[in-house]
Amino acid sequence: MTAPNLGAKWSSWTPRLLSVLRIVAAFLFMQFGTAKLFAFPAAIMPGGGTAPIASLPGIAGMLETFGGLFLLVGLFTRPVAFILAGEMAVAYFLGHAPNGFWPVLNQGHPAILFCFIWLYVSAAGAGPWSLDAKRGT
Repeated sequence: MTAPNLGAKWSSWTPRLLSVLRIVAAFLFMQFGTAKLFAFPAAIMPGGGTAPIASLPGIAGMLETFGGLFLLVGLFTRPVAFILAGEMAVAYFLGHAPNGFWPVLNQGHPAILFCFIWLYVSAAGAGPWSLDAKRGT
């Protein structure tokens, strides 16, 4: 197989890899929410336990858990991803940026990555392996 054919073959996987990116990122994202709401797979709240639902971490946990579930299955992907991108921008600027400029030092790099992944997914859509694709949207 020649290089141009290999490039064309690999490029044909773009839509499916968009679905893979969405699924894997949503699975990882949901873990932040379930850790806040249910202390699963582990408690991450200061002092352990779970976040009160009516608190900022509780609301974030609900968005991350249930928004992540919608993205995992690819349902209402564009609006949900846009909302979650905004949530991650707020999380970075409220929770991480005040602790220093460098994201690796203020522990904000996951929020930045999720923000831009969800922003991309909100523009690109869910990909072919999604409930949105089954619904024709």
